[in-house]
Amino acid sequence: MNFDHPLVQTAMEYWGMGRDLALGWLTSPAAWSQFGLLLVAYFAAKFAAKRLEPVLNRLLTPPAEQENIIATSRRFVLIFLPLLLPLLAYAFTGIGEQITRSLFGSGAVIAFGKRLFILLAARIFVQQIIYDPFLKLIGKYILIPFAILYALGILDPVLLYLSEFIIGVGNIKFSALAVIRGVVFGSVLFWLGSWSNSQSASYIKTQEDMRPATRELAAKAVELIIFGTAFLLLMNIMGINLSSLAILGGAVGVGLGFGLQKIASNFISGIILLLEGQATVGDYVELDGGEAGTIIKMTARATILETYDGRWIVVPNEDFIITRVTNFSDSGSANRYEADFSVSYDTDINLIPDIVEKAVAKHKDVLDQPFPPDCELRGFGDSGINFAVEFWVEGIDDGPNKYTSDVLFIIWNALKDNNIEIPYPQRVVEIKGGFPKAPE
Repeated sequence: MNFDHPLVQTAMEYWGMGRDLALGWLTSPAAWSQFGLLLVAYFAAKFAAKRLEPVLNRLLTPPAEQENIIATSRRFVLIFLPLLLPLLAYAFTGIGEQITRSLFGSGAVIAFGKRLFILLAARIFVQQIIYDPFLKLIGKYILIPFAILYALGILDPVLLYLSEFIIGVGNIKFSALAVIRGVVFGSVLFWLGSWSNSQSASYIKTQEDMRPATRELAAKAVELIIFGTAFLLLMNIMGINLSSLAILGGAVGVGLGFGLQKIASNFISGIILLLEGQATVGDYVELDGGEAGTIIKMTARATILETYDGRWIVVPNEDFIITRVTNFSDSGSANRYEADFSVSYDTDINLIPDIVEKAVAKHKDVLDQPFPPDCELRGFGDSGINFAVEFWVEGIDDGPNKYTSDVLFIIWNALKDNNIEIPYPQRVVEIKGGFPKAPE
């Protein structure tokens, strides 16, 4: 180890000062009185926390059926209840510090105790409150070591050394302290941003009076605002001048112009889709390329379709703009389907339309508007007379919906009930010259 290093020399000096200070505390009546006040403050905080915790728990716990943003915020505050004991101990110790300084003119021991309660709060925060693995890792290897340095009273010289250790990348220069501060605050900011974004998106998607496309656009706008604000705050915390990012911004612009133009095109196409609302989450669409399915998610780059056989199709947003898209589920529109059938040539075909239309109209999903069921004569086939019934429904004839199948069952039963024969293929075979005679 290099004992001539300034940081090592400083650490050794503080070690000597701490040793002398500890010996002085052990022989000082004022120090023992401060130790006593620390114990009183701790047990008073423990007593108060034991009384306050059930009350706060009862006041902050919302009913289980509530899922609004206020209820979620109350549940979020509840996870910080384990910090009640060290924070109360810190507050009571502060009162004791004022008393000792007024009586003895010194409060070094009790001030050390206050810093120990901060260390205890940091330890509880990392072990019991943080659940995200990345944040827990940062808390374990950055927050707690800094809290230990603060409790020992040597945090200031360490921070000074880290602030003088400069790191440079091109024209951008910042200290090691700025990097650590950026990692810690950046993690917290983006964790809070992710939580805020999920809560905001959940709240927006429950607003039934908004159009689905408007809800998606509002959720994306909130997401951009939250993470954009988090990024600007992080740059400010790290002490980075945003004007120094101009060169980097120019490089990104060139990249967008060449290598990232497709990503930019898909991003802008996604915004256009959300603004126009011609296709949104829940719609069943079919593209010119043959892709068909229900839109289950719209991201910044692509739209995800789910087929009725459980497959996901990722379609770039640009395809919805530059190609023809058939939307079967657009708001306010119904879909028309046809069911083909035949009857024998012995049938009075004038009776067929009335029988079939009345039967099909009884189906619970068949609509009267824009048109009721309509049975049409389509032609004269080899084996029978061909008909088709047209009917309108709200939905897609696939997956859970079996409209055409149901209508064919209805037609079959209606024709059978009226003794109308459904033909099967018939052929007339002529044998020229008659049948050969059987040998005698």
